[in-house]
Amino acid sequence: MTVHFDNYNPEQFYDELYESVGQPRPHAASLINWMQNLSLERLQQHLDTAQIALFNLGVTFRVYHDNQGVDRIFPFDIIPRIIDAQEWLKLETGLRQRIKSLNLFLADIYDQQLIIKDGKIPQEIINSAQGFLKPCLGIKPPESIWCHITGTDLVRDHQGQWYVLEDNLRVPSGISYVLENRRVMKSTFPDIFKTMAVKPVDDYPSHLLETLLNLAPSYLPNPTVVVLSPGIYNSAYFEHSFLALQMGVELVEGRDLVVCDGYLQMKTTKGLQRVDVVYRRVDDDFLDPQVFRSDSLLGVPGLMDVYAQGKVALANAPGTGIADDKVIYAYVPEMIRYYLGEEPILANVPTYLCWQEKERDYVLENLDKLVVKAANEAGGYGMLVGIKSTQEQREDFANRIKSNPRNYIAQPTLNLSRVPTLINGQIEGRHVDLRPYILHRGDEIYVHPGGLTRVALTKGSLVVNSSQGGGSKDTWVLKL
Repeated sequence: MTVHFDNYNPEQFYDELYESVGQPRPHAASLINWMQNLSLERLQQHLDTAQIALFNLGVTFRVYHDNQGVDRIFPFDIIPRIIDAQEWLKLETGLRQRIKSLNLFLADIYDQQLIIKDGKIPQEIINSAQGFLKPCLGIKPPESIWCHITGTDLVRDHQGQWYVLEDNLRVPSGISYVLENRRVMKSTFPDIFKTMAVKPVDDYPSHLLETLLNLAPSYLPNPTVVVLSPGIYNSAYFEHSFLALQMGVELVEGRDLVVCDGYLQMKTTKGLQRVDVVYRRVDDDFLDPQVFRSDSLLGVPGLMDVYAQGKVALANAPGTGIADDKVIYAYVPEMIRYYLGEEPILANVPTYLCWQEKERDYVLENLDKLVVKAANEAGGYGMLVGIKSTQEQREDFANRIKSNPRNYIAQPTLNLSRVPTLINGQIEGRHVDLRPYILHRGDEIYVHPGGLTRVALTKGSLVVNSSQGGGSKDTWVLKL
């Protein structure tokens, strides 16, 4: 039986590949026509082979709170998502605008705090943010760049309108899956890549290395860059080792580094070697036990001291985690107006702030219709999807909101866009989001083409996180 999309029904959702039943979107027609020459059995075989290849490549992740303690394969779907060139151009422009304003915000709140003094963001919201680190006040990162690597989560609704769902500026992960998904797709379907003008993604490691080298003082002829990982038990350890290998730099843990003679040094078989740039994949709180959590075994004692003196660069800068706070997220449109004097190109999802009494009352009265999120949780944890919730769960969240309203926001439930997905030998629509990756280096803000498309593999589910049963798809951005 050949792959028949004729009966594929986008239903009431915005479908990334189909306008309506039997009508592919123009930019997806070539893929659909080509894929319909395959049999469903052959497509399933390709998917099975791709899954095995990804597992053998070590493309796995770990789930916290999982007592099994084993690596899991990140589920992958063989049908890609496609974004046409003009649409991507608008996303690129909007992402550059957002990252530029977020960087100005970080530089401001750790220095003069003009945005607070001008009444655009309440002082108490900043001070109560878990990610606001007072030891970072007054620090001057190289070229005033705080967020060097960002992963911004985007979604779109049933009308195809794009929204920013979250900002991830601390230690955004997932780019390794983007690169490996593309490698597997190109080896599985080389013919279609010859006929469709898809932007390449495999040069990300060179862009990342260039971004990191840009942080080192210009007088250093051969600066040393390392990737700092919490170690093999971290959920994203595969990515840490993958990126270090691809960039040709050392992968280290905190125990491999020491502050000596006023510099950060790496222990080697030939003695200590000065480190100039650290791509840290360790959360802020664990970076330096002398400044943050004293029980941390993942960081390096004295690291913040040499960082503050400008003797080593950290990417991302400590303190960027405040921008991951979902309450702070609600103020990004105002940041864009304040710092850039522009209207936001990419909209936020409408957001209710539970610290405000009127909005909190509305949230409590409409828990069955809203998505409630904790300000500092990630991975789909600390979240209530009202339309899928039980009365007991809503009562639990009502109590959580009342006891700590600063820690919660709520948003309307969006009917996320869908993409045809191979499920048990059949083509069915599944909801997706998109995480593009943005590199900020000096005067340039680079947006890598596409990003990680996460897909909720369970029918009807809106939760795309890998820790909650989500998978991924290759994302094709077409050339102009």
